[in-house]
Amino acid sequence: AVPILVQVYFNSSLAYGLMWLLKVPHNVASPGALIGASNFFELAVAVAITLFGPGSPAALACVVGVLVEVPVMLSVCKICNATRAWYRRRLGMPAPESRLSTC
Repeated sequence: AVPILVQVYFNSSLAYGLMWLLKVPHNVASPGALIGASNFFELAVAVAITLFGPGSPAALACVVGVLVEVPVMLSVCKICNATRAWYRRRLGMPAPESRLSTC
């Protein structure tokens, strides 16, 4: 599980950081970071089950990969949402208005 953690966080940070340096808008950079960090485990599970059967160790390894990757990708998504203001400042955009009612 540790190699998956390192790979996802490294790849997403690299993609997200480079897009920040290149002044790519947040609505493009955030999905780009998630896509760049993806392992395409859905495809791996399908191939492992097709080639080795559903009870094989290869299929089990792929399923464990998915179980580890999902919470990690959700944490990357949370980080991207939390740093949205960095992108707005870099592009010289005003801070978004609060969605809370003032009534």
